[in-house]
Amino acid sequence: MVHLNANEVRQLLHNKFVVVMGDSVQRAVYKDLVLLLQKDCLLSTSQLKAKGEMSFEHDVLLEGGRLGPMHNGTHYREVRQFCSAHHLVRFYFLTRAYSPYVEKVLAQLLWAEHRPDVVVMNSCLWDVSRYGRDSMGSYRKNVERLFWRLHRVLPESCLLVWNTAMPVAKTVSGAFLPPEHRLRRARLRADVVEANFYSASEARRHGFGVLDLHFHFRHSSPDRQPDGIHWNARAHRKLTQLLLAHLADAWGGDVPRGNPVGRWMWEGPASGLRGPARDASRLEDGGGESAEEPRASRPPRPTCPSAQSWRPPVPLPRDRRCFPRCPQGAGSRPDQSRRRQRCSGDPSELRARYGLEANLMGGLQRRRGRIHTAFEQHRHHVLHRASPPYPPGPPERPRRRWRRGREPRQGRAHGPGTQ
Repeated sequence: MVHLNANEVRQLLHNKFVVVMGDSVQRAVYKDLVLLLQKDCLLSTSQLKAKGEMSFEHDVLLEGGRLGPMHNGTHYREVRQFCSAHHLVRFYFLTRAYSPYVEKVLAQLLWAEHRPDVVVMNSCLWDVSRYGRDSMGSYRKNVERLFWRLHRVLPESCLLVWNTAMPVAKTVSGAFLPPEHRLRRARLRADVVEANFYSASEARRHGFGVLDLHFHFRHSSPDRQPDGIHWNARAHRKLTQLLLAHLADAWGGDVPRGNPVGRWMWEGPASGLRGPARDASRLEDGGGESAEEPRASRPPRPTCPSAQSWRPPVPLPRDRRCFPRCPQGAGSRPDQSRRRQRCSGDPSELRARYGLEANLMGGLQRRRGRIHTAFEQHRHHVLHRASPPYPPGPPERPRRRWRRGREPRQGRAHGPGTQ
């Protein structure tokens, strides 16, 4: 498995607008990605458990969370954003695959100044457990509507990655499931498998990418939290690396192989130390034959990690766009320091700008068809969405409407008493 460090992740996502939408598990996906864009370390337990905080690793809370009442209802909202000179990552908390709020989010992405390059999305646990007895039927209908809208709203150059829901334990105690929904807890494990089948099939039918997290983490129960739903920092770093490998493969990036950075994630919670320090402790404790041997399923770890400290960068084509984008028609281009200051400005100013964009969504008419403007910027190096796996059917012919009480001509021609 490929392991990218922070420098390589910054190169891979250079001048990219990444949008993550989903529940608390996807919020941890957003947090781990934001953390990896800045430094090579894992999320802490408090950072994983935090919800709706005002700031996380230099990001800004734009809507919901601590700005409003905190609760575990289906109307909870949380919008976060991390912005640097060349990276923009935003998170939307969702409790349903398709709803008026999701439509509002899609309209905001459609009319926003920056259009997304990557959309990472999942919605499952809330859908199948908090919306009545026929939640599975409603989920299937909402997933169909969601992908139909995404296919029309997202730019042609945008890469959508649908994450399947991660496996849950037999006994769950998540806060999102109140006591009155205890009967749903017994079936939640099977419902997740069924919902993943429907959502993944629908995503592939529309030509979107699918990252099967349920498959990758089916044997990773030791990394699951005691509540049976959430996961620890080691599992989320593995998830981030899987996601980044998927993006690099889609964009045609040549990522380095055999990277020793991050292999300590696989040693498990009982490993004690992390990284090269653990190798040094092995040599001090006994070394040689008495040292603990690595597992046979993994390649031997190098005794001197510094020998592989230099690796060629990720050769990905990059444009010169930065955040925020310069206004059209500007005569001169602002310098780098000014762009950084404008992008990482006062949080209250960012919230006001976000609220202004959200309010403008209601008074504007929707554009017809898909957007092709962003496609011109990436047409040389972006792998576009694949065509649906099913061949298109024949064109529909206009149907004749028969009057009530009259039979078709063919039936009358062969009926009794006709000449």
